[in-house]
Amino acid sequence: MSYSILDLLCLLGAVGLFLYGMKVMSEGLQKAAGDRLRNILGAMTRNRLTGTITGFIITALIQSSSASTVMVVSFVNAGLMTLAQSMAVIMGANVGTTFTAWVIALFGFKVNMSAFMLPLIGIAVPLLFASSSRKKSIGEFLIGFAFLFMGLDLISKYVPDLQSNPEMFAFLQHYTGMGFGSVLTFCIVGMVLTMIIQSSAATFAITLIMCSKGWISFDLACAIVLGANIGTTITPLLASMSGNVAAKRTAMGHLLFNVLGIVWLLPLFMPFVELNVWLTEAIGQGNPEQLYRFVSEIEMTQPDLYNHLFDNSLPANHPIVAQIGAMQVSVSFGMSLFHTVYNIINLSIMIWMTGLYVKVVEKIIPAKKNEEEEFSLKYIGGVLVSASELNVAQAEKEVAVFARRVDRMIGMAHDLLHIKPNSKEFNQLYSRLEKYEDISDRMEKEIADFLNRTSQGRLSNESKHRVASLFNINSEIESVGDGCNNFGRVLSRKQQVNVEFTDTIVENIDGMFVLVAEAMNGMLDMLDNIENVKEDQLMAAYNKEREINNMRNQLRSENVQNINDGLYDYQAGIFYMDAVADLEKVGDYIINVVDTLRDSMTRKTI
Repeated sequence: MSYSILDLLCLLGAVGLFLYGMKVMSEGLQKAAGDRLRNILGAMTRNRLTGTITGFIITALIQSSSASTVMVVSFVNAGLMTLAQSMAVIMGANVGTTFTAWVIALFGFKVNMSAFMLPLIGIAVPLLFASSSRKKSIGEFLIGFAFLFMGLDLISKYVPDLQSNPEMFAFLQHYTGMGFGSVLTFCIVGMVLTMIIQSSAATFAITLIMCSKGWISFDLACAIVLGANIGTTITPLLASMSGNVAAKRTAMGHLLFNVLGIVWLLPLFMPFVELNVWLTEAIGQGNPEQLYRFVSEIEMTQPDLYNHLFDNSLPANHPIVAQIGAMQVSVSFGMSLFHTVYNIINLSIMIWMTGLYVKVVEKIIPAKKNEEEEFSLKYIGGVLVSASELNVAQAEKEVAVFARRVDRMIGMAHDLLHIKPNSKEFNQLYSRLEKYEDISDRMEKEIADFLNRTSQGRLSNESKHRVASLFNINSEIESVGDGCNNFGRVLSRKQQVNVEFTDTIVENIDGMFVLVAEAMNGMLDMLDNIENVKEDQLMAAYNKEREINNMRNQLRSENVQNINDGLYDYQAGIFYMDAVADLEKVGDYIINVVDTLRDSMTRKTI
């Protein structure tokens, strides 16, 4: 038997189908869960226990510890949780990743799942055309589940036979009889393989099939699974590169957790493997080490039978086929048990060292000096996590930070009013105001781009409305910055023509600033808790808007009379009214944000 390029491409396609099945299954679950998934996120910040449980649940749901850890990196980057809280979630995620192994172990060999997959797709496809979005999501989940096991079945068919193709994996066979050296070698193989295919679950599936067919021994299969725990950290590390310091520390903490876990296990590796062999036998699943010995003996004593053993040429009722089928179940349980027991013990040891982990990663990745006036998004990284539903929460946090940055511009514009015209201090503050305007323009664009990418993902109907609302809010906040910058331009033009404001004009503008600042503070409070905007907050915002409009109208009427009375000249009155108009527009932009929040709140109650 020779292994052709076509066979290799078929194997890559099978792995791709397996990964795509996990992706569709994950997205279907996320979309069906919707708000419940976000509620889990809120619960995870309570303590280490709830954080660990949450990490387990999310990873079990989305079938990928890499994806869930990338989420955690994004949440830390987004300020949704602290570094210490993230470590507990990551530890739980490492246990959660064993869920996929158990699904494969329980269904992959005991039942011929491929026989049920096409009927399952036949049931799922009509759900995709249902009017209910929840039914559509369930249909997507079922199709993903079918693809996952179809991929697993095809991997089993096309994975290369190490015994029949020695030229392909000769370099590995040279290291199978080196004792502990072989364990280290196959640990590295597992790490590299997982880094390449970006999924420890896929590595586990491939290893399980190779071991179940007797091509590698049980202990070396466990070594590959152990190495996959380190390989799975590459995705969060790559994701954190575009994030802030906290995100980089979280990814480093994940790497540290897995590396230290392997460090303590390697000296105890063979006794630990034997422990899991004993546990597998204790639960009545047989000895997982027997399969490799059994197949090797057949190869030496009955080469003709061996050649037909795995090419499906033997009848299903052949006694050897039945024996190997029982041993395959034993191997699948043994590997799943090894993966689970290791991660549970590692979690039990490491969870008490969360504080130490935080201190170590803070030493490894020190904080940089804060340059708050440099353009940067605090919460949105360059890499989208796989859960579009949870990206909405990130965007909400970023919009709130955007609003607070623009709020500084209101203070700058107010300070500019009281600085002596044509002075160095005036020019410096005006330049700073313009710099903030440039930053706000870029922040609006980056947030809008993020929202656009998020909207293209799989979202529940409510999340689609939330994204639409955030688009509007993002635009209005940028307009607040424009209004502040326009106010600064009025003062700049005024000083160029040597016009002075009287004390009365300055006092009146101060009054407008007080009302605008109060309106802005009310809006900021709502954005900080966007999920729970209260009716009294909305009423206070509308009352403040009426006060701003009334004061604008009053100052407008008084301005004409004051010019007629000679209290100040006509040109000063023009600049005065321009400044008041800009502040009143800022009030309009603020109330537009409030209107959007009110509409979103009304939609939730319907």
